[in-house]
Amino acid sequence: MTTSSSIAVSAIAPRKPFSQSALGTLLVLPALTAIALLYALPLARSLITAFRDSDGTWTSEHIARAFSLYGRDVLFSIGVVSASLTLITLVSIAIAGYLVLGTTPWAVRMLRWLYRWPLFIPFVVSGQLARSFLSTNGMMNGVLVESGLMAADSAQSFLDWRGLVLTFAWKQIPFVTLLLAGAMAAIDRSHIEAARNLGAGRLRCLFNILLPQAAPTLWVGLILSLVAMLSVLSVPLMLIAGNPTMMTSMMAHRITYYGDYGIANALGLFSYALTAMTAWVYLRLTLRREAAA
Repeated sequence: MTTSSSIAVSAIAPRKPFSQSALGTLLVLPALTAIALLYALPLARSLITAFRDSDGTWTSEHIARAFSLYGRDVLFSIGVVSASLTLITLVSIAIAGYLVLGTTPWAVRMLRWLYRWPLFIPFVVSGQLARSFLSTNGMMNGVLVESGLMAADSAQSFLDWRGLVLTFAWKQIPFVTLLLAGAMAAIDRSHIEAARNLGAGRLRCLFNILLPQAAPTLWVGLILSLVAMLSVLSVPLMLIAGNPTMMTSMMAHRITYYGDYGIANALGLFSYALTAMTAWVYLRLTLRREAAA
């Protein structure tokens, strides 16, 4: 009797649902699989290839040859992205600050409408626009010559490091501004109103109140912009024909013409190191800020 009743109870007892940890694992499993297949495995393979010879032996020759052959391109890439990030920072702070602190409604609406346009333009189209605008016979020089501000024989091409800096900045400023303006707009307005009541101007409110609180968001935008600039191939190929040029162009050249994945991956290692160092600085600043709070 006892055995039959226990069997009946176990038959009607509800089954235990999945645990929260198992359900969470199932939910994130597709994302983890995509990250592993599309990012982690290619990254590991490229790092291994950078330190392995064709016969499978471990070597640092690829790193040494990459730096000896393309050291100028590495330094050129660092200089271009540094100048671009500086320009992006200055213009993004100016636009975001005016969007939040501006007192002219029609100017704020027009600026909010205009600055986002490059967000929807791919890098390859940005490169073509830059070629049409910055070349010797481009639109910029044509307007200056026709307006009498410059002689026709003084026209020069900006299809060099200057063109890269301007194109990268033009493409990434809207992205960083969108993040920064959102972070500034989320700050309690009472802080700004209190500072204005004490006589602080708009610039002081921007640099002493808004920008310190929105600095982490600005760092995120700059790091993502750095990654984007170091990974773009179309813009350097379209704007610069000679050397030095960006590392991405040299990586493509090494693979296309020589099939040399070792040196190409060694150049990619320099890009990894640069972005990793920037991310490390950001994490250190974030942890220090959280510890101080």
